[in-house]
Amino acid sequence: MNLTAIIAFIFVFGVLVAVHEFGHFFVAKKAGVLVREFAIGMGPKLLSWHRNHTAYTVRILPVGGYVRMAGLDEEADLDSGQRVRLIFDDQKNIVKIDKRIDEFGEGVPFQVDTFDLSDDLTLTGFLNGDELSKTLAVHHDATIIENNGTEIQIAPRDTWIQSAKVYKRALINIAGPAMNFILALVVFSGLAFALPEVTLNEPIVGTVQNNMPAKEAGLRADDQIIAINNQKMSTWEQVATTISNTPNNKFVFSVLRNGNKIKLNMTAKTVKIDGVNRSLVGITARTYTDFGSRIKYGVLTTSTTIQRIWYALSHLFSGGFSLDKLGGPVSIAKQTSTVAKTGFLGILAFMAMLSLNLGIMNLIPIPALDGGKLVLNAIEAVLRRPLPASIENVVTIGGAIFMFVLMIAVTINDLLR
Repeated sequence: MNLTAIIAFIFVFGVLVAVHEFGHFFVAKKAGVLVREFAIGMGPKLLSWHRNHTAYTVRILPVGGYVRMAGLDEEADLDSGQRVRLIFDDQKNIVKIDKRIDEFGEGVPFQVDTFDLSDDLTLTGFLNGDELSKTLAVHHDATIIENNGTEIQIAPRDTWIQSAKVYKRALINIAGPAMNFILALVVFSGLAFALPEVTLNEPIVGTVQNNMPAKEAGLRADDQIIAINNQKMSTWEQVATTISNTPNNKFVFSVLRNGNKIKLNMTAKTVKIDGVNRSLVGITARTYTDFGSRIKYGVLTTSTTIQRIWYALSHLFSGGFSLDKLGGPVSIAKQTSTVAKTGFLGILAFMAMLSLNLGIMNLIPIPALDGGKLVLNAIEAVLRRPLPASIENVVTIGGAIFMFVLMIAVTINDLLR
C-alpha cells in the first residue's frame, strides 16, 4: 500500500467507527446515562478536555474510537492505600480527586483506606497525615484526575446504563448502527450533488447511440422499457443484466411511448471490453440534474446497497460456508488501496458502502454485537425484570470470544489469499 492508500484506509475506518460510537454517545447522553469518556482513536492519549460530565480524548492511533459508559466494565477508580489530593467545595464535599500526588498541584493530601463512589459516595482514610481516619462526603458530580491528566466523572449508580429503563438501553444499542445508515445516506446524497447528473435506476432510455442495434430498431430517448423477451423490467439494472445474460443476443423490446405499447426487435452487438465479451445495444439510462432527483438518488442508492448486502448475508451459508465469503481489516485495506486510485469521490462511495455493511453487521443477533444486546433488551422487556448478571456476562463473553476467533480466522485467511 502506498501513502495515499494508507491515509485513505485510516480516514475511512476512523470515520466509520467514530460515527458509529457517536450514535451510542449521543443517545446515551440524552437518556441520562453518564458517558465517562468519548475517545477518537485508540492507544495512548494525545490530548483531552472535560465538558458536560464527559472526558473527550484524542488518541495516538487514528483508527476507531470508543464510548465509555458508566456501569460497563467498570474497574475500581481508586485503590486501598492509594495517596491522592482532594479538592473541596464550600460545603466541604469532595469535588475533585487528583491521583497525580507526585506532581505539584492544589488540594489536600489524603491516603485512601476504603471508598464507595457508587452508592454512599464517601471516602474513608487519613487526611493530610492525620493518625485518625475520617469519612468524607463526595459530591455526586465529582471528578477524578487520572495519572495521565484525563479528568473523568465518578460514576454513581443512578448514572449507570443498567439504571436506565430498558427501552432507553435499546435505543442506545440501536443508535450506533442507525448512525452508520445516516452517514451512508448523507454521503450518497452528497455524491449526487458532486456528479454532473444522476440516474434513478428507472427502465427509461436516456440516449440512443447512432449505428447501434437499438437505433436501427427504432428505440428512442424517453421510451420506457416495460419488458424484454416477455420478461418484465422494473429497473435499469434489470435491463442491463438481461441484455448481458441473454445467450443468443436476440431481443424483443416492449416499450411504452406516449402511452402506446410498441414492440421492437434487435440483435445485440458483441464487443470485447477489458478482455471480456459484452452484449451491447447502444442505450443509456435517463439522467437528471434537478435537486429532488439528486436527493432521491441518495435514498435509492442507500436502499439498493442495503438490499445487496442483505442478499449477500442471507446467502452466506448457501452452498456451504467459506471464510472466502468474508473480509476482515486486511481485505478492507486492499479494497481501499484499489478505490483510492479512483479519487476522493470513489473513496467516499466506498466509505458509504462500508458504513452500511458495519451497520447491518452490528444488528446481527450475536451477544457481543449491538444486535445481540437488543435481543437481551427484548428478553428483559418480556420478562419484566433484568436478566441475572451471571447469565448476561456468560452470553456476552461467549459472543465476544466467538467474534474474536472469527476475526482472527478471517484475517489469517485474508493474508493467505
